[in-house]
Amino acid sequence: MKRILLVILSVTTSILVGFSGHSSKVVMALPPQADIPEEILRTEIILAARSPIDGRILTPAEYAELQAQIQISPPPRLASGIRDKVFLLQLRKTLLQLFPFLSI
Repeated sequence: MKRILLVILSVTTSILVGFSGHSSKVVMALPPQADIPEEILRTEIILAARSPIDGRILTPAEYAELQAQIQISPPPRLASGIRDKVFLLQLRKTLLQLFPFLSI
């Protein structure tokens, strides 16, 4: 008797939860009309670019010239002492993520 009551109670509860979970939600399968499809965005020609050095807006000709200059003379590298400190800080950050108890 208890077993049958438990089965009826569990089936009733699962049916109620199933119906209550889907009754108030509106599902939209399509994106809004104002949304531009990704296929069109991928084929769009970008006429303005940003400088990788200072972030200012460049024309395509200026951007191509800057890229050529960067390839000819790459930007200066950091001093070895600073590179070592940056590496050690990154290593410390990684170790603290793996072993949080080391920060004590």
